Amino acid sequence: MQIGLAHDYLTQRGGAERVALEMTRIFPKSPLTTSVYSNENTFADFRDVPIRTTWLQKVKAVRQDPRLGLPLMTSAWSHLKPLSGDAVVVSSTGFAHGVPVEAGTRKVVYCHNPPRWIYQPDDYLNSRGARLAMKALRPRLLDWDQKAAASADTYLANSTGVAQRILEAYGITAPVVHPPVVVDTAGPQEAVAGVQPGFWLAIARGRGYKNVQAVADAVARLKGHALVVAGSASSSVSGKNVTALGLVSEAQLRWLYSNARGLVTVSFEDFGLTPIEANAFGTPVAVLRAGGFLDSTQEGSSGMFIESATADAVEATLASFPEFSTQAVLANAARFSPEGFAQRLRETVTSIL
Repeated sequence: MQIGLAHDYLTQRGGAERVALEMTRIFPKSPLTTSVYSNENTFADFRDVPIRTTWLQKVKAVRQDPRLGLPLMTSAWSHLKPLSGDAVVVSSTGFAHGVPVEAGTRKVVYCHNPPRWIYQPDDYLNSRGARLAMKALRPRLLDWDQKAAASADTYLANSTGVAQRILEAYGITAPVVHPPVVVDTAGPQEAVAGVQPGFWLAIARGRGYKNVQAVADAVARLKGHALVVAGSASSSVSGKNVTALGLVSEAQLRWLYSNARGLVTVSFEDFGLTPIEANAFGTPVAVLRAGGFLDSTQEGSSGMFIESATADAVEATLASFPEFSTQAVLANAARFSPEGFAQRLRETVTSIL
């Protein structure tokens, strides 16, 4: 089969980018189309993939932060030369599903979430000014997004919650195919200077819905507890016993997962790969009872649920956090294998050809 790939943008090291990278391994040598690509800010393995970009690649500010090019993204994707081949497999959070394809070329969309800036703007846009601007842009973006969704032959959802959002947004029933755990647990580890094992770990990008400050406030109340925050959200988090690391290397991330007492997150995630990545290292989790975490976490076996995204709820859960069986935690991560994901994706592509 001749397969093409597409992903919104390659400018960060997030869960959606891990999934897109895994797709390049499932369909090796397939070209990947994206709006903008910053090889120094995303996973290094993308350098081995033939990548095609839109005209927005010439705009440095958009390569640094794709949100700045949001009003232009629809034009950039719409004016691409149509992709050819048997099928195009798309990893999308809002734009790549609009990639044009030639007549006879099938399109499979793996949806991480319908675009938050259209359907959940308060979660995605931090400032009042940005929300007002989006209000003016929304009718045009909504029209484009609905047409883009309708152009797909098949939709897949990464969680049951996202499947429901796809149904509400597009009227499409999407089977659930959970994303895989693809972290290299056997890879080299690099200890983080000044950090002692036994800390709580939070990993997040700078988005309002990540709610990292609530975790920091909770840990500050717990005597003898410490929190380590990794990711771009680190710059906006403060509190007693909080170590903000910013972006870390893959070797440092493996060390953090291996040496944490538990991963903590109260973000409203579409799926959220970090809990099962932590589980893959035998580390249990404390996660919000919402969204994709309902799919990924087995309560009492791989972690505990936090009842609300507040410091009080986080404190209550961490204060009573039990010991977990490492084998049970590892078994939960094994449910999300790369092999299982690859099989489901190949079966989907084969079934529409």
